[in-house]
Amino acid sequence: MKIKDLFPTLEELAPLAYAEDFDNVGLLTGNANDSLTGILICHDALEEVVQEAVEKKCNLIICFHPILFQPLKKITGKNYVERVIIKAIKNDIAIYAIHTALDNHKNGVNKIICDALELINTKILIPKTQFIQKLVTYTPPENAEKLRNALFDAGAGQIGNYEDCSFNSQGIGTYMGNEHSNPEIGARFEFVETPEIKIEVTFEKHLQPKILKALFKNHIYEEVAYEVYDLKNEHQQIGLGMIGELKNPMEEKAFLNLVKEKMLCGGIRHSEFLGKPIKKIAVLGGSGGFAIGKAKSMGADIFITADLKYHQFYEAEKQLIIADIGHYESERYTKNYIYDFLIKKLPNFAIILSELNTNPIKHL
Repeated sequence: MKIKDLFPTLEELAPLAYAEDFDNVGLLTGNANDSLTGILICHDALEEVVQEAVEKKCNLIICFHPILFQPLKKITGKNYVERVIIKAIKNDIAIYAIHTALDNHKNGVNKIICDALELINTKILIPKTQFIQKLVTYTPPENAEKLRNALFDAGAGQIGNYEDCSFNSQGIGTYMGNEHSNPEIGARFEFVETPEIKIEVTFEKHLQPKILKALFKNHIYEEVAYEVYDLKNEHQQIGLGMIGELKNPMEEKAFLNLVKEKMLCGGIRHSEFLGKPIKKIAVLGGSGGFAIGKAKSMGADIFITADLKYHQFYEAEKQLIIADIGHYESERYTKNYIYDFLIKKLPNFAIILSELNTNPIKHL
């Protein structure tokens, strides 16, 4: 098994197309064609983690945070990032980062927080935009079912909890082929009017090459008429943060104590209590201050995130409680999620969960 043979499974876990544009995900160091000897899963790929991989004979590190985030002009070992890269290359260890690809997944970072707090009726807080495209094509009735099913198999027609979604309408197609044509219906230089089915399907934009391949392979016409459109629709199953509800409302301090217990927080910074029960909770693992306004507009009683600045707590404006539980703490179960996923997919392969706590922040 080569390292690259694992990529389809990792794409199933967290499609790289789901990642934010600013992010740096996927294979960061190493040769994808190297034979895979073992996998070490961690939160941050630090020097001591690379050493752990060496000692445990793992030549692939799957990390949540990308060790390479900002461009490097030199690699001289002057800081911790450069030292990690040097150590990984010297020991032929590949590093693969997942980060916001899993942040945006419906079962990823934020669903993990919701599950830890036993929230129900969860949905994406900030659905991803500019991610859906529509294919429109035209084919004879006898080809419609085969073509439609091929498009479904390629990933088209997924809308929320529904699959195999399409819209089909009947019409009349016209064409006339020149001397170089080889028409399926009619003859060269013949004006043809023939019944056609118009098929419309939506798909995630990163699937476009696969969708078009299925279209051309299964369409019976020599020249395939089709259009691809970018849609403004939000993708309700992909995006940052989540919002859900407690089964039973809780008093404010009691709920924060529950969060502290479940997320193993050293402490929680929060805005003032409002004297009302906590029922609706918004969460966003990692740095989520940009989503305070969205949490308020969705009617959350409390917004749980990390890395908040002093003035951002003022944005609560007595409409909700803002709670900073710590960056690492908000993502602490991520590596376990990755491990559990892969061990089910590759039960007989060497997959090891790092024993190191890479949280740089300590509490008295």
